[in-house]
Amino acid sequence: MADHSERDEFIELPDLSEFLREDPYLVPYQEDLCRRYQLFTERLSKLEEAEGSFDDFTRSYMSYGVQRQANNSLMFREWAPGAQALFLTGDFNDWNSTSHPYTKKEYGKWELYLPPKRDKAPAIEHETKLKLVVLTSEGEELFRISPWAKYCHKHVDSNTYDWIHWDPIRPFLLLRQVYRQRNIPRQKQLIVGETEEAKSAHVGIASPAEEIATYTNFTLNVLPKVKDLGYNCVQLMAIMEHAYYGSFGYQVTNFFAASSRFGNPEDLKRLVDSAHSLGITVLLDVVHSHASSNTADGLNKFDGTDSCFFHSGPRGHHPQWGSRLFNYQSWEVLRFLLSNLRWWMEEYRFDGFRFDGVSSMLYHHHGIAMSFSGGYSEYFGMQVDEDSIIHLMLSNHILHTLYPDCITIAEDVSGMPGLCKPVKNGGLGFDYRLNMAVPDKWIQILKELKDEEWDMGNIVYTLTNRRKGEGSIGYAESHDQALVGDKSLAFWLMDKEMYTNMSSLIPMTPVIDRGIQLHKMIRLLTHALGGEGYLNFMGNEFGHPDWLDFPRKGNGESYQYARRQYNLLDPDNNLRYTQLYAFDRDMNLTEDKYGWLASQKVLLTTADEKDKVIVFERANVMFVFNFHPSNSYSDYRIAAGPNGKYRIKLDSDAEQYGGHGRLDTDTEFFTEQEPFKGVNDQWQPHSLKIYIPCRTALVLANEELDYCY
Repeated sequence: MADHSERDEFIELPDLSEFLREDPYLVPYQEDLCRRYQLFTERLSKLEEAEGSFDDFTRSYMSYGVQRQANNSLMFREWAPGAQALFLTGDFNDWNSTSHPYTKKEYGKWELYLPPKRDKAPAIEHETKLKLVVLTSEGEELFRISPWAKYCHKHVDSNTYDWIHWDPIRPFLLLRQVYRQRNIPRQKQLIVGETEEAKSAHVGIASPAEEIATYTNFTLNVLPKVKDLGYNCVQLMAIMEHAYYGSFGYQVTNFFAASSRFGNPEDLKRLVDSAHSLGITVLLDVVHSHASSNTADGLNKFDGTDSCFFHSGPRGHHPQWGSRLFNYQSWEVLRFLLSNLRWWMEEYRFDGFRFDGVSSMLYHHHGIAMSFSGGYSEYFGMQVDEDSIIHLMLSNHILHTLYPDCITIAEDVSGMPGLCKPVKNGGLGFDYRLNMAVPDKWIQILKELKDEEWDMGNIVYTLTNRRKGEGSIGYAESHDQALVGDKSLAFWLMDKEMYTNMSSLIPMTPVIDRGIQLHKMIRLLTHALGGEGYLNFMGNEFGHPDWLDFPRKGNGESYQYARRQYNLLDPDNNLRYTQLYAFDRDMNLTEDKYGWLASQKVLLTTADEKDKVIVFERANVMFVFNFHPSNSYSDYRIAAGPNGKYRIKLDSDAEQYGGHGRLDTDTEFFTEQEPFKGVNDQWQPHSLKIYIPCRTALVLANEELDYCY
């Protein structure tokens, strides 16, 4: 047997000390964690050895596709290992499919050089239509779009997209470079304002008009609302080009192209630049978990084979989504996807990513028919896709190394340990995971339980059931809950009365009263208890009445529900949506002042099933919720934090929020030296008495404390 002792001395191991101390149940699996880390370091070392550095490797978008050289010549490069021959065709050569052949290079790569014209102009003009012609080993001619295409556009009378050569002589100047050079530190807390839904801001539906809205509309009309509401981050979804509008952008066809439905690439750059000028961080909803199965305008069978970019056979097909699954072990797939992240960071100046479908990536079973009970054997073993895990570790390592302030968020329902731990400490390197159980819990409660049956303990458990030391993003509603066939959170609460009884000029009906009060309480409780960040579904901030339904044959290609009705906030309409909007704004502004999202520690002191009262402390701020439908409580004793004088800083019952104005916010509450027996028999040294009206939430702060954080 060979002696590996000398070699083993130099194997770099992750620092698992803190990870294992926080979660001793991981001790039996520390070898698995070390193995993942070693595979990551090996892959990274090979990458740097072969390509010089990961910086160069992940800038491959500067050498693949089409590149204009200093003398205006054009260099085309593609990877198509299964092709017999490759040609370029388009408007520039009257669509001659064989006049411009590529030259075959090593490792399945192809190149074509076009010198400039006699007048020194590029041989192919800006906005020229192009296609690749792939000759397969069977002699079949396939028309394809370059995987590296920067702009694709669908003709009105066509079902597929055209590759448009995007090379403006005077591109948009990136003021964001100035923004980045200011070296603005990352927010201590992340408040993500989703302009579309729980998964990100959807530009196309960000208008009351029954049409596809634009990047320009978003810049002029939506970003000011995001800023006014107190959100410091916007998460954009459906930006990567996708042929099917109703896919929400999750069936990507062109990974380097910004969706042309909403405008051109320069329009998107203006959007991101404008957001930065307002101090708003911009995240991209990136889909690297799968790709559209389209062939004419997607990656599927790009070179005529089943295995280019994807696994061949059943492993390369998602059984539920009907999409293709990447081969993350492939060198050129690694080049393509990592360069894709760099492209969006460098070309458009995004500040980070929300990675879609991470649960599907982590496991060979893709999370299908899995309940994820929390048993640790679910996270280790043969069912785990190590290639995907190493790819995610590489993605996060490269992003956080090159961009220290980059934010990455994982959509994972499984609860994979270490998902949001640094790579060097045995994790996958994400900053946050979405707390996906929370919106499902709220919808389940509203569907199945009467108000008096709400379980305070179970609600608190769902909101706080997350991994210690790993950041989470809480949210009350996502697009998944608001899709056609289901209802928005507000619609579950108020149903069709939202269309007739939301006027602030008439008395509230019992249904509207209940809905408005609970809508505010649900959002505040999620905000305060659901994570280290907060995500808002576009429209949820003002109780949007309608579900989401993109145009399709089943609805007569209607855009009626593929929009957000911001017109409901017009003051002249005198509708109560403005009251819900005002509460959302003041909720964020209150957090901005006291910073509870930045605090890891939550002290739960009351979760009373009979009274329907929840009380907890976070960042020395006290939160009081009375969910009882009819019982108000006078002189209700609650545990207090630091000794001193408390005042109400946010009152959901205030009239400007559609409440009944039963509290005087000037009232001062003084702590008493009377111990309070809280949850789990924990005694608190101080307490105070307070009036809590039914269906009311309160935020109290100690007037004698300095809340600078």
